[in-house]
Parts: sequence; structure tokens; C-alpha cells
Amino acid sequence: MFLRFNRRFKDGKEHRYWNIVENKRCAGGKVVQRQVLYLGEINDGQHESWCRHIEAFDEGAHHHTQLSLFPSDRALPEHAQAHGVQVRLDAMELHRPRQWGACWLACQLYEQLELDRFWAERLPHSREGTCWQHILQTLVCYRLIDPGSEWRLHRQWFEQSAMADLLGADYALVEKNALYRCLDKVLPHKEALFSHLRQRWQDLFGAKFDVLLYDLTSTYFESPPQPDDADKRRHGYSRDKRSDCVQVVIALIVTPEGFPLGYEVLAGNTSDKITLRDMLRKIEAQYGKANRIWVMDRGIPTEEVLAEMRAADPPVSYLVGTPKGRLNKLEKALLKQPWQTVREGVDVKLLPQEQELYVLAQSRARIHKERAMRRRKLKWLWARLKQIATMELDREELLMKLGAARAKARAAWRLIDIAVAPSAATFSFALNRNTLRAVRQREGRYLLRSNLCGREPAQLWQFYIQLVEVEAAFKTMKDDLQLRPIYHQREERIEAHIFVAFLAYCLHVTLRARLRPLAGGLTPRAVLDKLAAVQMLDVHFPTIDGRTLILRRYTEPRAEQKLLLKQLKLDLPPQPPPRITAPATIPAPAL
Repeated sequence: MFLRFNRRFKDGKEHRYWNIVENKRCAGGKVVQRQVLYLGEINDGQHESWCRHIEAFDEGAHHHTQLSLFPSDRALPEHAQAHGVQVRLDAMELHRPRQWGACWLACQLYEQLELDRFWAERLPHSREGTCWQHILQTLVCYRLIDPGSEWRLHRQWFEQSAMADLLGADYALVEKNALYRCLDKVLPHKEALFSHLRQRWQDLFGAKFDVLLYDLTSTYFESPPQPDDADKRRHGYSRDKRSDCVQVVIALIVTPEGFPLGYEVLAGNTSDKITLRDMLRKIEAQYGKANRIWVMDRGIPTEEVLAEMRAADPPVSYLVGTPKGRLNKLEKALLKQPWQTVREGVDVKLLPQEQELYVLAQSRARIHKERAMRRRKLKWLWARLKQIATMELDREELLMKLGAARAKARAAWRLIDIAVAPSAATFSFALNRNTLRAVRQREGRYLLRSNLCGREPAQLWQFYIQLVEVEAAFKTMKDDLQLRPIYHQREERIEAHIFVAFLAYCLHVTLRARLRPLAGGLTPRAVLDKLAAVQMLDVHFPTIDGRTLILRRYTEPRAEQKLLLKQLKLDLPPQPPPRITAPATIPAPAL
């Protein structure tokens, strides 16, 4: 294995994206390269660390020790008479291959967050012996590794995983009713969990919680609307573009590093702008008043709430985006202000206004991105209008096709003047150059608003761009952890489903924090997929006296898997001890 990079020139700079590559020798002496891991852009220290560990895992340095058994056609040595077992090597069988590596890693993350200790105190065993904390751990690890429904966990996944071996349990752990009953027990402990996680991330990674990123999203259901007015499943603005489905709204608070501090599940028709006041109260009630900076996008705070934040004792700091309409009002005043460079490619203008500070930011990278998007849409719309102009249509068909084109390129539509004949099925169109000129001048610019008047503009801009961490959290929960769609019918189980997804996201964030110092492009999903290839199986050796010796063994990790474990500072546990059974406990093979 070795490191290899690919070059890419962007904005006049050379970027190097690194991969770990392995040479594979094939028939005919041909050597092909297999990409083992993508690391992205790494610094010199990270490069040196990976090179050092790769050298330690050189294929030529591997040593294998051949273990000897006592076959049935040889006499048992004298020194083994007391404990030796003669086995029939020719009758060896392999049973129940199952995924072990990713399950083991998920359990390690679970224990690093001390969730096993947290839930042991709050989910005691039932009188029938049901271990609720292990059922919850199985649900969370399943959501992280290979998310799906509880029914799929019960019917298929648990048997194909090594969770029973890792938890010392059996199939009773995923009895169908037990899975759903476990969901009914977790919600009362949500607030205590938030406090526990905050302390663990502070202990593990030195996380700080003085900057909080706040945003909302929605997730939909495959169930009809409920007649109960108190039910949270409601039709509303869908971020998933599923306005046909009922939904709930999820409000999430994370740090700039992505560590979630808390979340709330709200009714599906909840407006963003009415959520902030309650969230401020809940955070202050749980963690006390502190000098926190709330970073939000436009549309969340109202003027009344911002006034309350400024008038609080002490004042609550905020940094929010503003609607484009406010930029129109302040445009003349901003024209008089000079540009200041906060970093290469980013300039800002500052405009103090009473107790607030307005920051007009301009990013060259964002200019190029928005300009390319606008050109692509405008080019498509122009070509589509030409096509429609050549078609033989009646007036109603013409209006329908124009409406469809407008719906697909609404922003570009505003740049074209279209005139439809009053009574004929004809139209004309022309580019509105004045509107296009105004749009070009505002591309890549956005206006921020804050009461942090004494802060450096570079710091304010950095705070705001970190809002992408909230969007990344929602993307991970919806796509990677498959939060949506939700099939539960009871409201409390819907919230418990989101709670389990939140716990899985906490494991995901913990693994990402472990990987961040190693390589920027190495993702938690890539690591889980790599370790998922480590399997566990049962090796059965029939003995000459009619019993069966059973060895549970996980497969030897490959070189790249050992490399990952070494970088994560994780040691594999010893192989499970063998066990020997009576013949009656092993079913005879079918003839």
C-alpha cells in the first residue's frame, strides 16, 4: 500500500487529493491498483502519520503462526491427555457468517460516549428478564450501520449481524414486540441525555458550546392525517418536496464542530419564525444563562424576538442572515462604505445601525457558483422558449408549456420579458438587460445582521458560514441514517424513532471527530463500510466421541482495516473462547 494524489487546479491554485492505494498482482504478472481509502486534502503532519502507519502494515512484514490440532487419525499426546480433544478435521464445517466489524466499531463508539452506563441506570431489566438497554443499543447500532425498519431488524438484519455475540444475548433481544415497547421507554430521558452528551463531548474532544447553530427541517410520513388536533402530524412547507404527505418539523441545535446540543419535534405546520423564543428558553433552563452566540439563517428570528435578545440581561448575542429586501433598503448607505478583505476571495462592508451591525459579504467563489447556476438555467430556458415558438399549439397548450418552463426555471424567468398575444397562440420574448445587470451585481453577496458590534468582521463571517454544519447534520440524518420516511402510526413512537436516529447521529459525529485530525476526506460511512467486511463465523469440529467443538472466530482484518484501527487507536478484542456441546444440541444435516 502507498499514498497517491490526484491534482486539480481550482481558482488558480493546485489542490492535491490523496488516496491510499494497494497494488494487486493478477494473472500474467499484471499489477492493478485498488483504491483502499479516500483521504481528501491532508496536511504534512497527517501525510507523515499515514506514511508511518502504512509502512507498519507492509504485506512483507506479516507473520502467521500455524496452529496444530489433534486429528482423529493420530494418538493423543501424553501431555494433552487431560485437556485434549480429538477432532475430525475432514468434517469441519463453517456456519452462520455474519457482519462483525462495523457492529463492533458501533459498540465501541457507544461505550466511548458512556451510553451503556447512562441507560443502565434508566432502563433496568424487566421482571421477565428483558434487557431494555441492549435492545436500545441494537436499535441505535442498526440505525448507524444499515438503517431500516424495526420489522427488518427483527426478521433479517439481526441474524446477519454479530450484535448477539457482542452483547452476550440471543434472538430474544429483537423479539418484535420488545423492539416497539423499548421505543415507548426512552423519551422521558431526553433532557438528561442532552446534558450527558454535552459533558462527554467536552471530556473527549474539548468541545465548546459558546457558538450555537440553529436551523429547522421537516420529515414526512407514509400515513394519513390524524383527526386529533393535538397530533403533530400536519401538512406544511416540506423541505423534502413531499407536500402530499403529513410531516413533523425538527429544530436542531449544533456546535460549529457538528456536536448536537439538543433538538425538538414540532408540529408539521409550525412556522420557523415562532420557534426561536421557546428554544432560547429551553437552552437557558437546561444549561443556564451564558455568553452564547446564536447563528441562524433568515426567516427564523422576528423583529420582536431580536429586540428581546438585545434587551435581555445579559444580552443574548446573535448573528443572522437577512432577506434580500433589507439589502434594498440599506443599499445606498452600504455604497458609501469601503470594502475590507477578511480572507482571500472574501470582502465585507460594515454598517453600524443603533445597537446592531450589518455586514455585507462578497465571496468570489460564491459569485462564480451563482453565476454558473444562473447561466445554466437561463441557457436552458432560452432554448426551451425557442422550441415552444416553433411548435403548432393552441393557446391553452401554449400557456401550459410556458407555465411548465417557468416552474422549472423560475429565477431565470424573471430575466426575460415574455409577451403573449391577447387572442392568438403566439408569443415573443427578449432578454431584460437591466434586470440581468442588477442580478449580476448582487450575485455572491449576502447581508448579515448581528448585535456583536465589537467583533472582527472575519470572525462574524466565519461564524455564519458554519451554518453548513446544521445542513450537513440534516443530510446525514435523512440520507445516511434514513430518518425518512416514517411508518410508525403512534405519535410517541414517531418521536422515539427520531430519538433513536438522533442517538445514531451522535455515534456518527463521534466517529467523524475521531477521523477529522487524520484526514479531511475520510468519512464515517467509508470507515463503517471498510470494517463491515470483517465477518464472524462459527467453525464446527466434530469430535471422535460424538460431541462438537465450536469456535466463534472473526476473520483476520485486511491490511487497510488494520491500518484504520491503528489510526483510530482501537484494539480488537481476543477471539471468543471455544465451547464444546453434546451431540443433541447440534441438529443433524438434512439428507
